[in-house]
Amino acid sequence: MSVTVRFAPSPTGHIHIGNARTALFNWLFARQNDGRFILRFDDTDAERSKAEYAHQIAADLRWLGIEPDRTAYQSRRMDAYHGAAEKLKRAGLLYPCYETPEELERRRRIRLSRKLPPVYGREALRLTEDEKAAYEAEGRTPHWRFLLPNFDGDPFAPTRTDVHWADIVRGPQGVDLASMSDPVLIRGDGTYLYTLPSVVDDMQMEVTHVIRGDDHVTNTGAQIALFAALGGEAPAFGHHNLLTAASGEGLSKRTGALSIKSLAEAGYEPMTVASLAVLTGSSTAISAMADMDALTEAFDIGATSRSAAKFDPSDLDGLNETLVHGLGFDTVRDRLADAGIDVDDRRAEPFWSMIRANVKKVPEAADWWPIIVQGPADEAALDGDDLAYARDAFDVLPEGEVDGTTWKAWTDAAKAHSGRKGRALFMPLRIALTGRAWGPELSDLLPLLGREEILRRRP
Repeated sequence: MSVTVRFAPSPTGHIHIGNARTALFNWLFARQNDGRFILRFDDTDAERSKAEYAHQIAADLRWLGIEPDRTAYQSRRMDAYHGAAEKLKRAGLLYPCYETPEELERRRRIRLSRKLPPVYGREALRLTEDEKAAYEAEGRTPHWRFLLPNFDGDPFAPTRTDVHWADIVRGPQGVDLASMSDPVLIRGDGTYLYTLPSVVDDMQMEVTHVIRGDDHVTNTGAQIALFAALGGEAPAFGHHNLLTAASGEGLSKRTGALSIKSLAEAGYEPMTVASLAVLTGSSTAISAMADMDALTEAFDIGATSRSAAKFDPSDLDGLNETLVHGLGFDTVRDRLADAGIDVDDRRAEPFWSMIRANVKKVPEAADWWPIIVQGPADEAALDGDDLAYARDAFDVLPEGEVDGTTWKAWTDAAKAHSGRKGRALFMPLRIALTGRAWGPELSDLLPLLGREEILRRRP
């Protein structure tokens, strides 16, 4: 069977770099195995799920370079979940429970006081039909629990029942079903929690590998049991470590911190974000990958650490700068145009080749374009001896066409004429030409200006 993976976000907010990590792990694994990638929106929570979030998530994935082979919405597949629920009910594996949250908490405290595991005691299995009717007459509606196969004949006497799987990230894993409460699959209002729709979809969409964060490890045993109860074969599982903020706190969609949308708007390169999202917390050295092919080759799902990986946003800047310095004009042409640079100007391409070494993000190039086409900025000024020197230096600008050798010839002549050297020699010329005390190599800048424009900038 060919590899099929899925990324199943809830469209209840903007995805952040931690969510992107899961999407990229799945995407890269599929690419390495010539497989399929499904984007599946877990939008069964009608109140919190928003279409605009789903559209933004799809856009964020495209920005990262991820193109799904299929997009699905769980809200459009309710009939499949209803059918699975009925099958479980007929088999006696999905049973109604009427306890309130307060009653469940009271039972949990009692079990803890008796030094018993705080798991659900299956009290609802003892209810008679009359008792159920009485609860419903009170206005209670049941939530439904999946009866875990952790007993031999008597569900009130669970025994150790280990479920094992070969985790493709963490290695051999196991969970004792007797240590778990029967999971709630359907809420009292009739809506589905994550587990049942996820398992049904994985079966029907023939998902072969479920790659997700390690906060789902303890859920896996119950899900494997649910696959079996529905007559399906569980996929392979892989649980990668989670990204946390530098402070150690978890990332959250609700706060919007480090959202892919905000990182894109801040001018970071997609491959900067993708490289850091994937390689952080692994034994593979972190570097800015040039493209998805390079990241696919570098990706090793087995190299992921088991401990949480701290993500420092400042790392983005260094990686982004390295990546930007190597980008060709054709790669950034559209973004330069969006930033206000006339990319059809004959100077645009050599301008980018010159300025890219001086910017950390592509849009920053727009801050230098007016200096080329309009004139110096007003950030630095000349006075005194420096002003007099600069004026005299323009008199010794070499004759002829301005090219890559002009700057050295000019400064040699200015040095001989003035006796200046080092910073005192070149800085006044830089300020006269650009209005700034820093910037690109002037040997590259002069050909863009041309002789007439250089002389026009004489202070």
